[in-house]
Amino acid sequence: MKAVGYYEPLPTTSDRSLVDLALPAPAPGPRDRLVGVQAISVNPVDVKIRAGVTPPNGVAKILGWDAAGIVEALGAEVTGFKPGDAVFYAGAIDRPGANSELHVVDARIVGRKPVSLSFSEAAALPLTAITAWELLFTRLGVAYGVKAPAGALLIVNGAGGVGSILIQLARRLTGLTVIATASRPETIAWVENMGAHHVIDHRRPLDEGLNAIGIPQVQYVAGLTGTDQHLPAIVKALAPQGKLALIDDPKALDIVPFKRKSASVHWELMFTRSLYGTPDMAEQHQLLNEVADLVDARVLRTTLKDELGPINATNLRRAHAVVESGKSIGKLVLNGF
Repeated sequence: MKAVGYYEPLPTTSDRSLVDLALPAPAPGPRDRLVGVQAISVNPVDVKIRAGVTPPNGVAKILGWDAAGIVEALGAEVTGFKPGDAVFYAGAIDRPGANSELHVVDARIVGRKPVSLSFSEAAALPLTAITAWELLFTRLGVAYGVKAPAGALLIVNGAGGVGSILIQLARRLTGLTVIATASRPETIAWVENMGAHHVIDHRRPLDEGLNAIGIPQVQYVAGLTGTDQHLPAIVKALAPQGKLALIDDPKALDIVPFKRKSASVHWELMFTRSLYGTPDMAEQHQLLNEVADLVDARVLRTTLKDELGPINATNLRRAHAVVESGKSIGKLVLNGF
């Protein structure tokens, strides 16, 4: 089968940073589904691993943790989706990724593809939808589907992949006032289109931006990028007994200043369930099915921004370069081999 991988961490300017491969087809384990991959999208995690992780034993590492495709075969213990069914999922970070024609994935973290979306539109959603859903409803504890006034949510970097779907979830499914940060005309327009009530500039202190829109304190903060950089302003802006949830990777994070406000700090990593095989691992299957229902009901929509062509090393290098630039909007997708 065709696949794209790498043998050593290299910059995207090198033709060897990602290379086209021919590999044997994988076989599903007892709890797995074998999926024929139709489309993939690229996330910051792909870039971080490619740039910083050396594959062991000279074996190429396959990236890719967002996919939409068609079930080809089932493991012995799998029920539910059958061959021919269309699915979407994010996969597990400790297994080979989906940048391949055929991909093996644990059946417990696979959802049905929204029927109203193309494979490309669907592939833009899984990883970021799981991350945003868990951050909002599990880590921050916001009530799902309750439209009564619930305070305000500040989303730091609303135009990225997670921010784009988090804005929609919070605006459509809660009573929160949604405030997103953005700094360029195109990103401001994007977050407004996703449904943000207010937009403030993250190049300036966040507390100043909140004061300017007349909302000096928020009950919830989603730190998607630069949390350590913005921490002093977040401490000022967070209401007493408020909650911060973050997904980025600060080198250090001093949360002592939150003590006076009895504020809580939460981490969100959507791979935790699959990494540890948690008893509630199948919650991500249910979550993705719920997202598919909401998409088909026109409550949520895809965050696909650009398609870069078929799945090959050249196009994936282009996608990685865009994500590394820090200026990507929404999600980048590749379709077909």
